[in-house]
Amino acid sequence: MEDRFITSSKNWTDAEIENSLRPTALSQYVGQEKVKESLKVYIQAAKSRKDALDHVLLYGPPGLGKTTLSHIIANELGSQFKVTSGPAIEHAADLAAILTNLGKNDVLFIDEIHRLNKSVEEILYPAMEDFALDFIVGKGPSAKNMRLKIQPFTLIGATTKAGMLTGPLRDRFGVICRLELYEPAELQEIIKRSAGILNIDIDPQASLDIAKRSRGTPRIANRLLKRVRDYAEVMGSGKITKEITDQALAKMEIDELGLDFIDRKILDSIIHKFGGGPVGLETLSATICEDAGTIEDVYEPYLLQLGFIARTPRGRVALENAYKHLGLPYPEIK
Repeated sequence: MEDRFITSSKNWTDAEIENSLRPTALSQYVGQEKVKESLKVYIQAAKSRKDALDHVLLYGPPGLGKTTLSHIIANELGSQFKVTSGPAIEHAADLAAILTNLGKNDVLFIDEIHRLNKSVEEILYPAMEDFALDFIVGKGPSAKNMRLKIQPFTLIGATTKAGMLTGPLRDRFGVICRLELYEPAELQEIIKRSAGILNIDIDPQASLDIAKRSRGTPRIANRLLKRVRDYAEVMGSGKITKEITDQALAKMEIDELGLDFIDRKILDSIIHKFGGGPVGLETLSATICEDAGTIEDVYEPYLLQLGFIARTPRGRVALENAYKHLGLPYPEIK
C-alpha cells in the first residue's frame, strides 16, 4: 500500500502542494455547494452575534478537503486556528492543556476525532457543552469535584469513519456536514486553479482527462497534476497536452476510470482464478499478497462505487461492469 500512487490517503509528498494550493475563503473553495451554503449562513450568524460558531463535524472519504474547509471556517470567522489529531491526544491532561490555552471564539481542529481515547472524550463533553472542565482534586473521602471555566470556542472534528463516533460525542456537534465525492467538472476547476498557482500551462481536455481519473478526490487530482507536469517537462515542451497526459498516466498504469494495477489485480484474481466469485476476503488477500483489512478499507470502496464487485455472505463477486471494463465476455447464468 505504501507504494500505491492513486490512494486518497495522505502521504508525505502531498504536504507541500496541499499547503500551497489550499484556498483561504469559501468563495475559492470548489464543490460541496450544499455544505458551503449552510456554513455561510452559520458563520455569518455567529459573527453578527459575536458568538462562537456551533461545533462542526466534517465527515467523508479521505482527500476531499476536510482540513482545508476547517482552515477556511477559521479564516471566515477571523479566529485563531489550533490543530491536533485524535491519536496525538493520549491523556486527558493533554486535552485540558490545549483547551485552557484557547482564546475567545478560537477554532480547535481535531483530525481523526473517532480515534480519541475514552478518558479524553469524557473531558471533552462538558468543554463542548458548557465551556468548562471538570476534574477531581484529592483522593478518597476528601476528594472534591472542581469546575474550571474556559473560553467559548468552536471544535471542528474531522473523520472518515463517522460510524465509529460515540453517540454522546456526535450529539454535541451542532453542525454536521458530509463531504461527497467530486464530479469531473468540479475536479477540472480544481486542476485549473492548481495549475494557475503552480504556473503550469495545461490544455482544457488534458485537465478533464486528469479529473476523470482522479476517483472524485481533489487530493488525487493534484497529485496526478504534479506527476503529469514532471512528464511534460522532461518528455515534452512543458505544456500539458492531452497526448502528454495519456502517455504519463499510461506509464503510471492508471486507466480511464482511475483504476491502477492493484485494482485490476483484484478484479483479475476474482474473475480468472475464482471464476468470478464468490471468493472469501482472506482467500483473496492471500492470492494477491495484500492485507485483508487494506483490501476492505482502501481498495474495495471505489470498486463497489463503480459497480465492479459486490460483497455477498459467501464472499466477493465480480459484476458485469467489471467484465466489460476488462474487455471480457460476461458468463451466461446457467
